[in-house]
Amino acid sequence: MDKRAAFDFAVQFSNGGGLQGQGFRLDIDGDTISDDSLAASIIADMRLAMVGKIEILNKQIIEEQHKRKSEPQNANLPGRGAALVDLSHAIENGMVTYKGLPAPIVCDHLSHLQSRASYGPDTEFQIGRIDMVANTGTYLDTPYHRYPDGADLSTTPLPVMAHIPGVVVRATGIEGRAIDWTSFAAVDVSSRAVLVNTGWDRHWRTDRYFEGHPFLTKAAATYLREQGAVLVGIDSLNIDDTSDGTRPVHSILLAGGIPIVEHLTNLSALPIDGFTFSAAPPKIVAMGCQLLLT
Repeated sequence: MDKRAAFDFAVQFSNGGGLQGQGFRLDIDGDTISDDSLAASIIADMRLAMVGKIEILNKQIIEEQHKRKSEPQNANLPGRGAALVDLSHAIENGMVTYKGLPAPIVCDHLSHLQSRASYGPDTEFQIGRIDMVANTGTYLDTPYHRYPDGADLSTTPLPVMAHIPGVVVRATGIEGRAIDWTSFAAVDVSSRAVLVNTGWDRHWRTDRYFEGHPFLTKAAATYLREQGAVLVGIDSLNIDDTSDGTRPVHSILLAGGIPIVEHLTNLSALPIDGFTFSAAPPKIVAMGCQLLLT
């Protein structure tokens, strides 16, 4: 687990006035940090001028995942040298992804035992069969999911689904459920796959998963579209507040040609940035969303 400093601070400006902060948190390297280093970080991060004095109060070091820029150790390693992190849930027979939608049926079309009659000695094969709705497991929404004239799985271009520079926005431990535009304001989201780490995936396959999930606000969706995000994903039940039947986040992002990935998992295993993200499903005509097979 990463370490962060939690503290209060009071700034006095040399030309009068002041600024205070309570319960401020800052990513740190190692197990400790000096008050002077914290003060320098506050000045730099807030671009404060004419600072006369900074007091650091009630400092403590806590174990909490970093929420600022970090580089993975293998960021510059190409191809097979780079680590791969699977962000999708496993699909199982009878599992429920979204209440009200049928669970998948995963079974044999032809079992190993049944196939023996069709092949030579000691030769057998299995052919599986899956019957399910598109919204199963971890899946990608294309514009066609929301708009009849939008691009579907067969026409959504690969550059907005595969090998996209990614950035993780840590929204774990937030107060309330709504994740507003301010959560993204300190991050460069332009030309990025923006993955929102809420930690809600810890409730996967439990009743808790379906109630009170974190979601993005309409203002957050507008901000991400205007700032040039290429794809937006979240590790909870829905990127929208499901009590709002207009689904503003889906409407805004998909209207802008920005695919959405829902029911992600394992985002805590990713660094903040320095990675690429891929979520390319099969090319199916007249299908708006589909579980991820890559």
